[in-house]
Amino acid sequence: MHYTAVSAAEFAEIDGLDEWRYVLGAIRADFTAPSFPAAAAFTGAIAGAAERTMHHPDIDVRYPGRVRVVLTTHATGCLTTLDIELAHEISAIAAAGGVTGAPATVQALEFAIDTMDAERIRPFWAAVLGYRDDRGSLVDPLRSGPPMWFQQMDEPRTERGRFHVDISVPHDVAQQRITAGLAAGGTLVSDAHARSWWILADADGNEACISTWQDRD
Repeated sequence: MHYTAVSAAEFAEIDGLDEWRYVLGAIRADFTAPSFPAAAAFTGAIAGAAERTMHHPDIDVRYPGRVRVVLTTHATGCLTTLDIELAHEISAIAAAGGVTGAPATVQALEFAIDTMDAERIRPFWAAVLGYRDDRGSLVDPLRSGPPMWFQQMDEPRTERGRFHVDISVPHDVAQQRITAGLAAGGTLVSDAHARSWWILADADGNEACISTWQDRD
């Protein structure tokens, strides 16, 4: 099976995939079906297309008719032309079945811990979460829960918290999320790395990063 890698910038130039957004190395789409049975039928049609192409997405179905689809090429750990081709087919299935996209709701969560010694604390988090080690990060073997990664520090961090949430969103949603967070009582800690990420904090100082694929090396 022949395929080539597709970068986030290259994906952003592709036409016909308005429902899809690039987030954390995958393309993701949230769909709304008219009913739960319609969502199940849509999921079945996606499964049929996946079997025909021998390329399989992750699918999550929720009441009353929400379907989330995540596409990445597991053999490479990144986005490829296989994902683009299947995304086009899934979008066509959605259009034919009266299923609509909801790109503004797409997101992916990660938990991050600042640490002087990741090797010392990583086994604990793997044990309590039931996760496995994947090149220094912890991931859910069922690909259901959010991953956890460890940020190496050169000296102990005392002026800020050591635990934060990374919220990766589509690039065209980031400013909306930041504005909403500030309006809800948050503060902007730093925008030094915008448009890759912004650091916000709640009134108690607990931090969250709003992240996108843009301006990353």
